[in-house]
Amino acid sequence: MIASDLHREYPWARVHSLHYPVRLDALGEVLAEIKASHSQTDHTDPTCGGSRLIGNSADTELVRRLIEQVAPSLATVLITGESGTGKEVVARQIHEQSGRKGPFIAVNCGAIPENLLESELFGHERGAFTGAVRARAGRFEQAKGGTFFLDEIGDMPTVMQVKLLRVLEERVIERVGSADSIPVDVRLIAATHRDLPRRIEAGKFREDLYYRLSVFPIDITPLRERPDDIAPLVDEFIHRLAAEKSVSLQIANDAMSVLKAYKWPGNVRELANLIERLVVVKPNGVVHRTDLPWPIVERDATKPAQPEVISSNLNAAPAGIRATLPTGGLDLKQYLAKIEQDMIHQALLESGGVVQRAAELLGVGRTTLVEKIRRYELNTPKNKGH
Repeated sequence: MIASDLHREYPWARVHSLHYPVRLDALGEVLAEIKASHSQTDHTDPTCGGSRLIGNSADTELVRRLIEQVAPSLATVLITGESGTGKEVVARQIHEQSGRKGPFIAVNCGAIPENLLESELFGHERGAFTGAVRARAGRFEQAKGGTFFLDEIGDMPTVMQVKLLRVLEERVIERVGSADSIPVDVRLIAATHRDLPRRIEAGKFREDLYYRLSVFPIDITPLRERPDDIAPLVDEFIHRLAAEKSVSLQIANDAMSVLKAYKWPGNVRELANLIERLVVVKPNGVVHRTDLPWPIVERDATKPAQPEVISSNLNAAPAGIRATLPTGGLDLKQYLAKIEQDMIHQALLESGGVVQRAAELLGVGRTTLVEKIRRYELNTPKNKGH
């Protein structure tokens, strides 16, 4: 491919510097330009409701309050939650409410090869390695005055974890191939779907970096635990698709009941993909239960279940397992929340206030437990490990 061909294919690249016969170093610079043009730095996940946090559930309201609390500060935030729950949306909202004038720069640590990650984050000097035909600023420098979002921090190689720790502690970086320290003015937000305490135990994540990152933890609960968010999210996705593709869609009540009962292993991203598929299948139509894909309908928890005999002797049930429905009924959500509070309180007592140990007793992640303690305004007996 000669210079003219490159220019037709990639008009943004500085191909005017290429002359025949093409020099290897000049070609390397053009390829670097092409790579940079395809590299996403400031992007919005189209599957998670843009940069707005959508939903009416108590969990979503809690996340909104936490965002309002931490946004004006410079505290490092660690966002945890399953894939597809909208961690980048939360990071963007923190940035938008922070008042910082610089850009929002996002990098997925798991999407960049290990041998390129350092250069991508910190930049490099000319001649630092083969193909480095010019100096290049890294993402940290590009985020000057703004917010730097490190997604999937749990996948970061151990060597890079050490270098990131230094950045957090000293607020300076060094480009690859240089010994000069460059001050960086960035607000760092990290996110991961992995259980970092377990990765620490396995020797795959540094404990000191974990505590540096989780100054202010925010845990996003999976979509299956917040069915009140389904309808608002569906409305948002339909509205966006209508604006983009000039098509309308209506979800009938029987279909909405199925969507609310489905477990959503892919979380918000899966829901967004489903709505986009339904727009293709039923453009300007009404979606009923029978129009939904079979995996969702097959797992519909609203269908009558076959009775299951657990024990012929009801009195043999373990103490504390059986519950009696009051004569006038009850508020199930409030009742379950009270049980959850009691279990957390007991776990904290048994663990002597050590949150990590209490989380292990309850079978949940530490950051999840910290958020529940904050939500219920519980006090740890010795306030350890919080």
